[in-house]
Amino acid sequence: MDIDLPEVVAEVRAAFERYERALVGNDVAELDALFWDDARTIRYGGGENLYGIEAIRAFRAARAPAGLERTLEGTVITTYGRDMAVASTLFRRAAGRVGRQMQTWMRTPEGWKVAAAHVSVIDDPL
Repeated sequence: MDIDLPEVVAEVRAAFERYERALVGNDVAELDALFWDDARTIRYGGGENLYGIEAIRAFRAARAPAGLERTLEGTVITTYGRDMAVASTLFRRAAGRVGRQMQTWMRTPEGWKVAAAHVSVIDDPL
């Protein structure tokens, strides 16, 4: 298996950056479009466990659009072959706390989609 083919890493990075813009801009339609439209899609959030795209869409539609700005650091994108990838990043919104985000991306006929995501926040170990 080919790990980190440059052209595939670039494709996933572009999808990841598109996701980040949609997230901080609260572009719910774009966020929905970037998640796999399937009952097997999972998103574990800071305070919720969402199983299936419908639960994820309902969460996004109900979430308040305030306080979404954040800074990213330590982003790592690793691709496995041409069709699977994991994107991991740290994010900061509040002093003394650090968020962690991991996404499993897969290539579909419609483009790169998040099939599983995990978001958590911890006390900043620094």
